[in-house]
Amino acid sequence: MTTATTTATTAPGHTARHLWARSRAVLLALLLLVIGGLTLAALQSGEQHGRLDPRSADRTGSRALAQLLAAHGVTTRVVTTADEAAAAAGPQTTLLVTTPDVLTPDQLTDLRAATARTAGRTVLLAPGSASLELFAPGVQADPQVSNAPREPGCSLPAARRAGDVLLGGIRYTTSATADRCYEAGGAPTLLRIPTTHPDRDTVLLGSADFLYNYRLADQGNASLALQLLGAHKHLVWYLPSVSDTSTTAPDAQPGFFSLLPTGWRWALLQLALAAACAALWRARRLGPLVPERLPVTVPAAETTEGHARLYAQAHARDRASAVLRTATRTRLAPLLGVPSAHAHDPDFFLPAVRTHVAASLLATTDLQSLLFGSTPGDDKALVHLADQLDALENSIVSQERHAPREHPDR
Repeated sequence: MTTATTTATTAPGHTARHLWARSRAVLLALLLLVIGGLTLAALQSGEQHGRLDPRSADRTGSRALAQLLAAHGVTTRVVTTADEAAAAAGPQTTLLVTTPDVLTPDQLTDLRAATARTAGRTVLLAPGSASLELFAPGVQADPQVSNAPREPGCSLPAARRAGDVLLGGIRYTTSATADRCYEAGGAPTLLRIPTTHPDRDTVLLGSADFLYNYRLADQGNASLALQLLGAHKHLVWYLPSVSDTSTTAPDAQPGFFSLLPTGWRWALLQLALAAACAALWRARRLGPLVPERLPVTVPAAETTEGHARLYAQAHARDRASAVLRTATRTRLAPLLGVPSAHAHDPDFFLPAVRTHVAASLLATTDLQSLLFGSTPGDDKALVHLADQLDALENSIVSQERHAPREHPDR
């Protein structure tokens, strides 16, 4: 009755421990996955989603501006590739390039060639040196300044009607004829450059903040945006992307990874990380060795004989003689009063041996050669060495055994 009760009481606990031991690795992996997802979500919660996208109602989107343009009869077309932007550029069209610096030189060249042939306007937001070389030759980009409400300070009608506008960012300098507006530190943050075509111009804006949804109602931001982007009936809103390969040469061979959709690339990366984590988990150290009881007990004499036969079969007289001499010195060191650390040092060991060896044996034996000598030349010499070591050890042991000992009371 007692045995049955004990079994019934302990079995559930044992089962629970067994289940925990088997499932803790999976639970730990799930926990790490959840923590990683929460961390990524927290890190990305402050990012700008839909920045300058006329379809986005986010704080940094531009949906409010698109609706204002539509109310004034301006149609807005969103494109995401350089080919679409070049094809959409035409008469009575304004082309807005939100991030021109991510475009390749070929994309910039094709876009410039498409816009130079027709009447219209090109608006570049915060262009750098690469964009300026093609769209605004002779214009230099100066260091950025912070955004702040600034006065027009120019004769451009759109700027004068808008009044103070939140502008800043990159400043531009040029010696050519241009409208320089909203200066900061002596350099304009808005530059309108006329071209040889009578109905075409290029507008450079150092910052795009005044186009955001949450900034549009401040100062004259909405007025300036409507006049710059609504000068023509059609607006092409180009949102460049680093994954745009529309201008790749036709004869160029696409790579393997370029054939994979973007989502599959991230999935492959995650699978690679998971495989690496699994490899690290399976390759963990197994811990120190655990002593294990042998199935049988081998007598020491048989082990010694087995070693001796192996040495004889391999003709390892050097190893056998070294083992004999080392074992002899190790056993004699406590009898001679030599520390174990100096048992194999001739300078410490030999003087102690000489003081404990009988004079007759000392006269006929070369202790240096016996205890620290060279390898015997043949098996007969090896047997003779073993006999000499045995005789030396017996002599010292018998001498220590018969030495007079002082009475402990004296």
